Amino acid sequence: MISVLILTKDEERNLPACIDTLRWSDDIHVLDSYSTDATVAIAEQFEAKVCYRAFDSFAQQQNWALDNIEFRYPWVFYIDADERVTPELAKAMLNAVQNPGECVAFRIRRRDFFMGTWLKHVQATPYYLRLFRRDKMRYERIGHPVSVPDGPVTPIDGYLDHYPFSKGMAQWVDKHNFYSTQEAEQLLGDQDRQWSLRKAFFAKSFEERRRNLKQLYYRMAGRPLIKALGLYLLKRGFLDGYAGFAYSVLMGFYEYLIVLKDREFKADAAIRAAKCASEVAGRPVVPGRPSREKAGSA
Repeated sequence: MISVLILTKDEERNLPACIDTLRWSDDIHVLDSYSTDATVAIAEQFEAKVCYRAFDSFAQQQNWALDNIEFRYPWVFYIDADERVTPELAKAMLNAVQNPGECVAFRIRRRDFFMGTWLKHVQATPYYLRLFRRDKMRYERIGHPVSVPDGPVTPIDGYLDHYPFSKGMAQWVDKHNFYSTQEAEQLLGDQDRQWSLRKAFFAKSFEERRRNLKQLYYRMAGRPLIKALGLYLLKRGFLDGYAGFAYSVLMGFYEYLIVLKDREFKADAAIRAAKCASEVAGRPVVPGRPSREKAGSA
């Protein structure tokens, strides 16, 4: 009734518990980025179907999976290896696809855990589009992708439990160092992209509001401090105790990495552009042929 997609890269520590919560599905697919640990062996042990693709970005990986994997069912549930499906969510998803109406996707609430604490307040957003018609979903951006459904969506009950620090703090820092590089690269490509302040606050679609809010957010000064204080104070992260404080600081740090790399990439791009312009300006004109400047003025 529902096919499952899991993206993996060296997930031997997380994958067994993840797949163990997916026993309600008889069509589990693992798209592996050439793991060097026991990830593939574990997937095969649980009778999951495994295919391979070198990782470039989440959006490209997810889009490739939807285009190339032969899912048994039209409905696909996407899950990361460090996430767990609660029984209530499994029941809600199975009921949802039996009577979806006009909906092409369902919004699921995720619970993030850190230091043994559910980060109930400090999350920027707890809702994610994870259950969808595979022919009605695409992903955009590098770094953290944006889900783009082609049709109506609605929330369903139950929780998806997430353990982002399951491999330790060092792995979380390494992962977000990589994410921050991709986010900065995305910003460099988005600097001339059109966006709408009105849609950021008033678009009917949650996903469209989120896309435009991202563009607004990335144009704000002092983003790292805004991020940390926004999560801790405005989102009431202080109610999550020390875990809420630590998580707010970590997310501010992550945002600062994006800011620094964005500046670095833009400075490098400006140097390359200046060098290119200098080379073009100093290039000798080929005899017998008009220069571009003269040809353009003719």
